[in-house]
Amino acid sequence: MNDTILRVFIGYDPVENVAWHTMVQSIIDNSSIPIAIIPVNTRNLKGIYNRERDGKQSNEFSFTRFLVPYLSGYQGYSVFFDCDMMLRADVSELLEVINRQPGKAVYVVKHDYVPKNEIKYLGTVQYSYPRKNWSSVVLWNCSHPKNKIVDPNFVNSQTGLVLHRFKWLDDNDIGDLDIRWNWLVGEYENPPEDVKNVHWTIGGPYFNEYSNVPYSDEWRVVKEKVVYCKQLK
Repeated sequence: MNDTILRVFIGYDPVENVAWHTMVQSIIDNSSIPIAIIPVNTRNLKGIYNRERDGKQSNEFSFTRFLVPYLSGYQGYSVFFDCDMMLRADVSELLEVINRQPGKAVYVVKHDYVPKNEIKYLGTVQYSYPRKNWSSVVLWNCSHPKNKIVDPNFVNSQTGLVLHRFKWLDDNDIGDLDIRWNWLVGEYENPPEDVKNVHWTIGGPYFNEYSNVPYSDEWRVVKEKVVYCKQLK
């Protein structure tokens, strides 16, 4: 793939289908650079991903997200997003961190919090663990030598602790993204006006019981673009 095209991987789960497509629309609306949108969908990964679903997984892409370097051919930079998000900024702005913090293997928002809720969307248990939600937005340096270990065998066999805490890396291999790139609705208060990426980790406006969460009206405007088609009459 041409190096001028940014690969954007988004976790896909059919129970949140509308969330995935609306997230894609929000990226398209704001991007100033060519992008390739790639769903991280277990149904497209037969022969690559064979891990049994863990009872603690809240979505289908809990572990498949770590296949991004492999799927990128260990070349260049790729971005991963959870689907329960809405981008409000140009995705190309994420790449600015590379010049400020060169040579990192990954760049993430380093959340340090304890979830306020024990249950989230669809009655799923909300687990608390160190580095929670670090892996929900990742700018991957796919060509970094330490990421070469992250292949299908590694992703299929390693524990959630190793994967979600990026244990194959030293801490100084993990770069910092501004919290505005992964703003956890319902967990953080007093958001800045220029939140770049809204993350409904507890439950987004596509679920009836969360229809009036912050940014829900803005999300519905983007969703209408997904189903729009110009008509003669």
